[in-house]
Amino acid sequence: MRLIKLIPEDTKIPFMGARLVTFPISMVLVATSLILMAVFGLNYGIDFAGGTVVEVRSHVSPADLHDIRSRLSAIGLGEMQVQGFGTPDDVLIRFGEQPGGELAQQAAVAKVKATLGEAFDYRRVEVVGPRVSADLRRDGAIAVVVALALVLVYLWFRFEWQFAVGAVLTTIHDIVLTLGLLSATQISFDLTAIAAILTIVGYSLNDTVVIYDRIRENLRKYKKMPLPELIDGAINQTLTRTIRTSTTTFLAVSALLIFGGEALRGFNFTMLCGIVIGTYSSIIISAPLLIFLRLRTGGGAPGEDKGDAEKTGPAKPGAPRKPAGASA
Repeated sequence: MRLIKLIPEDTKIPFMGARLVTFPISMVLVATSLILMAVFGLNYGIDFAGGTVVEVRSHVSPADLHDIRSRLSAIGLGEMQVQGFGTPDDVLIRFGEQPGGELAQQAAVAKVKATLGEAFDYRRVEVVGPRVSADLRRDGAIAVVVALALVLVYLWFRFEWQFAVGAVLTTIHDIVLTLGLLSATQISFDLTAIAAILTIVGYSLNDTVVIYDRIRENLRKYKKMPLPELIDGAINQTLTRTIRTSTTTFLAVSALLIFGGEALRGFNFTMLCGIVIGTYSSIIISAPLLIFLRLRTGGGAPGEDKGDAEKTGPAKPGAPRKPAGASA
């Protein structure tokens, strides 16, 4: 049985030759994303904008979510989220904060109950006020910043500082472009979107670290090779793995976006954008950043004895290196 090959195994694509074009394009995209967020903002969901949560249990099992959503969408309370949880009878209804204060919120809850009628037991009603939603926005931002800081520290110890800074800049690039797309499409931005962004941070970093690790290996092997050529080799050597991983993840998340329902729409859309952007950035942005950050070459990897490197000389591709001090 022949295996499907998305790309050849021995590619020699000159990625570094295009960096003077791809970098300006990425800078324009980042600037555009920032402008979109400044002009249109994010479409905050109930978690971040405030609103009301009503938990009900249907007398008919399973609950007809489509019918509930259709009936509630017609009463004019704005964005209405309806999702199942727990048993097939349990339904969670969320809608945004109504203008007019607490009395308006109570009137909205009464309208929901009147629309659904006696076919449901009303188990819980909670109001998410402006203070709670502001705290959630703050905590979400702190979670992303702390994740980036920990990544910076980890990579600084594992690699050299250029790798750590390059990985964090690449991740910030991915987050900004993803938020720009969310702003442009006005997809609801809630706690599930924050979860998706944190997942994108890990996904993008995973691809980036794989390429960085191969670059570090090549720095040990080919000490006289020009850095752009060395980075091109590392990217091409890991390209098959990167494309396969991205394609399978993209297909899985696409299925969730199409068939996962409204409750997971924000998470799945954010993940889908992040996969595409993260794959692009790990190849086009993260590795070329090492050139701009002036990664040192010719001295081996961190911790390797430079005197031994000088004695052994540059190793030829595919040929084993002779240990320092070995007899001819």
